[in-house]
Amino acid sequence: MEIFKTNVFGKEISIETGRMAKQAAGATVVRCGDTMVLATVCMSPEMRDGQDFFPLSVEFQEKTYSAGKIPGGYFKREGKLSEHEVLTSRLIDRPIRPLFPEGFMNETQIIVTVISADKVNEPDVLGLIGASAALSISGLPFDGPVAAVRVGRIGGKFVLNASRSEMEDSDLNILVAGTASAIVMVEGGAHELPESIMVEALFFAHKEIQPLIELQKQMKAKLSKPAIEWTAPAKNEELEKFVRAEYYNKLSEALQIKIKLDRYSAKNKLKSEAKEAAVAKFAGEKVKEDSIKKIVTNLFDTMGSDIMRKQILDTKKRIDGRDLQTVRAISIETGVLPRAHGSTLFTRGETQALVSCTLGAADDSQRIDALWGDYEKHFLLHYNFPPFSVGEVKPMRGPSRRDIGHGNLAERSLKELVPSKKDFPYTIRIVSDILESNGSSSMATVCGGCLALMDAGVPGMRPVAGIAMGLIAEGDKAEVLTDILGDEDHIGDMDFKVTGTDKGVTGFQMDTKISGISMELMSTALNRAKDARLFILEKMNAVLGKSRSEMSEFAPKMKSIQVRQSKIKDVIGPGGKNIKGVIEATGAKIDISDDGTVNIFSTDPKMAEKAIDLIEALTGEIEIGRIYNGVVRKIVDFGAFVNIAPGTDGLVHISELDFDRVTRVEDIVKEGDQIPVKVLEIDRQGRIRLSRKAALEEDSAESEAK
Repeated sequence: MEIFKTNVFGKEISIETGRMAKQAAGATVVRCGDTMVLATVCMSPEMRDGQDFFPLSVEFQEKTYSAGKIPGGYFKREGKLSEHEVLTSRLIDRPIRPLFPEGFMNETQIIVTVISADKVNEPDVLGLIGASAALSISGLPFDGPVAAVRVGRIGGKFVLNASRSEMEDSDLNILVAGTASAIVMVEGGAHELPESIMVEALFFAHKEIQPLIELQKQMKAKLSKPAIEWTAPAKNEELEKFVRAEYYNKLSEALQIKIKLDRYSAKNKLKSEAKEAAVAKFAGEKVKEDSIKKIVTNLFDTMGSDIMRKQILDTKKRIDGRDLQTVRAISIETGVLPRAHGSTLFTRGETQALVSCTLGAADDSQRIDALWGDYEKHFLLHYNFPPFSVGEVKPMRGPSRRDIGHGNLAERSLKELVPSKKDFPYTIRIVSDILESNGSSSMATVCGGCLALMDAGVPGMRPVAGIAMGLIAEGDKAEVLTDILGDEDHIGDMDFKVTGTDKGVTGFQMDTKISGISMELMSTALNRAKDARLFILEKMNAVLGKSRSEMSEFAPKMKSIQVRQSKIKDVIGPGGKNIKGVIEATGAKIDISDDGTVNIFSTDPKMAEKAIDLIEALTGEIEIGRIYNGVVRKIVDFGAFVNIAPGTDGLVHISELDFDRVTRVEDIVKEGDQIPVKVLEIDRQGRIRLSRKAALEEDSAESEAK
């Protein structure tokens, strides 16, 4: 067993190997405080026949025993990955994947397991470090190592890997991953911070990860297994020469078509022609038809990338005719769904998002069973990417990792502006359905989501916009692209998305494919992103600049009352009997806070008022002279006992049932009838005297007055 240690911002981080999971190609245990993660790497010894991509899978899993918990649910064991685990798997995957060499296609699996959680030190950062360290000593062809830190900003000063409680006071929360020479990934958000601080935070993080990089280099030098022998698939040079000679210029012409689907159609037609010609010319015993078709497909992708990159660098023009800084045409419609509480159709170029906002009661919140403790989410954003959005046919099997990641970025970007539960005690759910996609549907989700929130009347909202930026770099040439297309995302060297208001940044996500990016280039990219964001914000403000003053008629309206804390138990009742009775009687949703605040949610104002009456009655504070809607519980010779609140009955004497003389009580009311009654008196023993006659008389007087 070997242990390597270093200190990062006052915390010791250790990497151990040789004790656990010794049959894996590489295995490490990373520890900080009492949080420990086990990272393992395994590789299939041979590439599958016909393999034409790198099958890398990264799985991050949290074991509940690590925090001394037993899983909830019926089966009492860990099941499929939670959203948090999926997001962390993506965090580990993104900086590692580009560091494998082109042509390496052996199936590789990285599994990161949280085996101890102290609820102070976050395991995601340790998991990424552990995965990189395991790869570094495994003998796999990995151009690492890579390391990561989480950067916060408390009191104007940057902090690293702060605890969850400490980060509550931070106006910045980003995870930064990098190699010795470059930042390769950023993920996180901020509280409307300027671009200059974001750049400063990135390079502060890169400096601080160097001890972790050096630690892994020491491990590799001392413990690395012999390099695994592998061979990239052999190239068919004659076939490639033929395709390039016959189809390069034709493909270049096809890629000048500005409309995406027309461009794809022309490209696919050429590709089919090239496949038929190549099969006719080269197919035989040694070269199979399927192999030729795969080579042509991959070659068309390579040629297309070369053509688009060269055009951008040489002419500063893009395949849709734009220059490098122009944002595509934007169209915005709000209130497009009559029954949704808020809705927006946001279109930017060939990307379109239909975004809705639904307001619910507090008990509509999502309950999360996490290692650091159970909590509730009152703001939810769900992103859906159906296959028709790109004109494809695919089975629909629930949200993918990409869907979860894009939704999380948009949720984080808007969360900074969404009011707290204390100020707005609703549960808010945003759903973004992508109807068309050609570049950064996640940023369309941010724009549409904000507009849907404002359309729903969520108070205090201001426009939040997002933009996706790209980079093309060759030698000493480098060009930053604003509002990238899907093709430009695929061929580019950097993809980063920036969201924010007119005041500053709220969300940031970046991935790079190149070995380094200078401070000057990063600043240029962020400043151009700011210009584009302000342009989009101007378009949004022209349609809807602030939240509507009134909520939708279909949204539940909220009324609040305050009861004494000592009376909360009376409102709830034994086993929740009383509050359940109120809910059954009114159909309202009710949320009771520890301080005695009772929030009533109902789409029917009359039922909301009735719920208030019943709750006030439950507190034992029945008002003399007030009219209640009661239910006849029991009939006796001298009158009727009427329930005016759960657990509270009063007597209507036979003489108070009607204006005329009543001989039999049953002639006027029956058990189960709902009747209005007025409280006449509460005697010293707490007995309540009611009158139906007085209630009817008062109602009649009010009607005449109107």
